[in-house]
Amino acid sequence: MVNFNGKLYSKGESILGPNNRGLKYGDALFETARFVNGTIFFWEDHYFRLMASMRILRMEIPMEFTLEFLEEEIKRTVSKNNLEDKAVRVRLTIFRNDGGMYNPVTNEVSYVIDVSPLESPYYIINDGDYEVELFKDYFVNKDMLSNLKTSNKILNVVASVYAKENGYDNCLLINTDKQVVEVINGNLFLVKDGLVKTPSLDDGCLDGIIRKKLIEIIDSITDLEVIEESISPFELQKADELFITNSITGIQPISKYRKKMYDNIVSRSLLGKLNAKARLG
Repeated sequence: MVNFNGKLYSKGESILGPNNRGLKYGDALFETARFVNGTIFFWEDHYFRLMASMRILRMEIPMEFTLEFLEEEIKRTVSKNNLEDKAVRVRLTIFRNDGGMYNPVTNEVSYVIDVSPLESPYYIINDGDYEVELFKDYFVNKDMLSNLKTSNKILNVVASVYAKENGYDNCLLINTDKQVVEVINGNLFLVKDGLVKTPSLDDGCLDGIIRKKLIEIIDSITDLEVIEESISPFELQKADELFITNSITGIQPISKYRKKMYDNIVSRSLLGKLNAKARLG
């Protein structure tokens, strides 16, 4: 079942028309989150990021769009899909209502909530091979729109096709200054001699929820230091570790970039702390 503006529809039913602005113009935002045992991991962070993003895109925030209202709609959708006892991937999509061309006729919005089961209730480390390559065909812009989780993800789609065609598990995306900013589906962290680096928001990376949580965690660890700073492609092969973060996977260590092989000691140590933080909300 899919929740469209509070009404539940089967996944086979048609609910969006040909004039949907998310389809025609990418005029949409989305949040993906984990739901486990009645709890949406880091829900407040997801909610406030969504509200801030809607303001930046000049979408009208409905009066009923409180944290509690959207949380209950997510829980109701999970329940109607008989997934209350499962780990669940939740996607909440917000789009401006139909009408207009580039200039919309309204700033009012609609929402869709869809859910699907996950294998594990908590984040786990994938110890398998995970190889990445630099994607150099197109670039991430260094601006605030790049920080938002919008449906304008054609660069990520093309990079995904490139990765699949060439046998890579993921691609590193670079900005217009040729600095590494993120991967196709999340943020990037680099570890070298106890220093953990992640690109700054000014570089154009996604303002990721797990990125934010890991920065908080690392800040509390005495033998690690975290900085938000540009990462040059030349630094990649000198690093001890590279890992990816997002709200569904948590932490994904990178095992190989070109001829360089990486450890996962720090990423593995951070995973338990991330799971503990998720349980606390």
